[in-house]
Amino acid sequence: MDLEVKCSKESFWSAVDIWIKKPHVVNKRLCGVTETEYRHVSCEELERCLCSFTGISLRDLPEILLFLQAHTAPTSHQTVPTWSVGGRTIIPKAGLQSSAAKLYKEIIVKDVNGQTVTFLPVEENTEGHIILRDSNIYQIQLQGKTDDSILSLHVLRLDQWYSDGVAYPKLTWLTSELLPKLARWATESKATEFKSTLSLIPIEKYSVLYQQLKNKYKELVKVWPEVTDPEKFVFEDVAIATYLLVLWGEERTEKGITSKQSFVDLGCGNGLLVHILNNEGHPGKGIDIRKRKIWDMYGPNTHLEEKAITPSAAFLFPETDWLIGNHSDELTPWIPVIAARSAYYCRFFVLPCCFFDFCGKYQRRQCKKSQYREYVDFISEVSAACGFQTDEDCLRIPSTKRVCLIGKSRSYEQAQEDLAEVKRTDYIRGRQVLINNSAVVTQKEHSGPHHHGDGQEMAKAGCDWGNGFQPREKIETVRNCAALPRDFVDGVVLKVAMTLLGLPGEKTEEEEENEIGKERIRWNAGGSLSVREVAELLDQSTLQTLKKECGGLQTLLKNNHQVFRVQGGKVHMRDWRTQGTQTALNRKSQISGALKTRLCWFHTHHPDGCPLSSKDCVFAHGTDNLRPSTRPLKKHSS
Repeated sequence: MDLEVKCSKESFWSAVDIWIKKPHVVNKRLCGVTETEYRHVSCEELERCLCSFTGISLRDLPEILLFLQAHTAPTSHQTVPTWSVGGRTIIPKAGLQSSAAKLYKEIIVKDVNGQTVTFLPVEENTEGHIILRDSNIYQIQLQGKTDDSILSLHVLRLDQWYSDGVAYPKLTWLTSELLPKLARWATESKATEFKSTLSLIPIEKYSVLYQQLKNKYKELVKVWPEVTDPEKFVFEDVAIATYLLVLWGEERTEKGITSKQSFVDLGCGNGLLVHILNNEGHPGKGIDIRKRKIWDMYGPNTHLEEKAITPSAAFLFPETDWLIGNHSDELTPWIPVIAARSAYYCRFFVLPCCFFDFCGKYQRRQCKKSQYREYVDFISEVSAACGFQTDEDCLRIPSTKRVCLIGKSRSYEQAQEDLAEVKRTDYIRGRQVLINNSAVVTQKEHSGPHHHGDGQEMAKAGCDWGNGFQPREKIETVRNCAALPRDFVDGVVLKVAMTLLGLPGEKTEEEEENEIGKERIRWNAGGSLSVREVAELLDQSTLQTLKKECGGLQTLLKNNHQVFRVQGGKVHMRDWRTQGTQTALNRKSQISGALKTRLCWFHTHHPDGCPLSSKDCVFAHGTDNLRPSTRPLKKHSS
């Protein structure tokens, strides 16, 4: 297959690197890869390099070399390195590994001058020998023209192609999914501002542990008492807990210790992260200004405290190994400060979200960066000012704010603590000058007015460290669309749904494959619109009402997940046959008070009715099928 693209050579290699380094972004069955270093070789060295890397026999070598060079310009008799040879180990998601092979490995051969990259899969057999899987060799090439280029996919042995659906994808997938993705990446050529995900921990360990914890805590989705989306918050905290558990496990190995690290989660919110870490054997607690409903469900082994946190000497944790700031809002810039002042060996993990300075909102000063990148850099700057050597990583969580900062060690010796504390205090006071005196925009951000000698007074005094710091309100104003009038929400849902149902959509697998005699089962699943296009359907008054809510229109649509599926910025009608049947069956095992307590929107409004039978649908088909709820009713404004 060939695709015409407009891109430079540099853009092509940037796109190829995404597929090499982060195949999981397009192949959702993969967790990631680990790479070996690349060796740059000349044509004369290529044969020897391939034999040592892949175990290719001399009998097969001519065919492989011919395939490597078949679509590139002749480069023979050149001693300058024009080839780059490396390798990667492909890591499927836990539970998808094939028992037939111990590891999935690929040798990657780049022809730098010819804009060609070839993937040579190898496996380790039962005798421990590396063998080449020549039935799955493929090549991606960029053929340049004056204005446009051609992106091509070549396969060595088309008739012998093998697919397991995981590490060895179908050939149709390579042409219909991978190649268009590469073309788009090469055309967009957007350099990311952040690191690859999970760059600081072993991906294999993360994959296995995440699957174990997901299975262990997934039942919480069914009994989640908060108004927040249970699937998002449960699996997000499972992913964060997995990351911390792997990170801490590696730390214990490095230090040669066996006792599990202690922690305090500042601004712990729903407390699920604390619950998981406590359950997995780590002593610690969570503190938040407001108790959540779900706290009572965790049991006595989960330690949570309802308390307002004010940055001061009253909130130091000298016996704690790690401080956690998971979407900790106004406490975020204070997490490194509290960790630094608690003890020399206290470390921190912070996941910045909302943009706060030491007192008040964070004010942007660098328009060349995205707001998020600038804020992450600010927290990293705070960490450095507090004396930490700071690492940055990107988590795999269902959130746009997923970059974490980790302070594992100090940049100074313990004997220099007094001087380090003076520098911390000077930095905080310098920030306060910038915040309180907005006219002084040219003042340096990295240091403020110096007050040498009084830094330790600020840390040791019983008063607050930061004048102007305001903790969040104990009683939180509900602005997640849950308190909007029911008639208002129903009107928006009906308008959007009927518009989607009027658009053409692709046939589902159910329609293609299920046949009763000669009649196919048909149900209109409608088309899709972007969130922006959905917004254009609504009048200005409706949009203004939604803008006052956190997340606005998108939150309202996601709250109505019985009707809609919002994915990749697109809004679809939810088809419970292909997306929710298993969920529906699983929900039958949940607490009896939650079943059939709401009317089925599709049964009531969809022209074709509900795609599921009354028996299989977890919602009520008509008022006669409706049961009273035993759960507390959510309050809606009238």
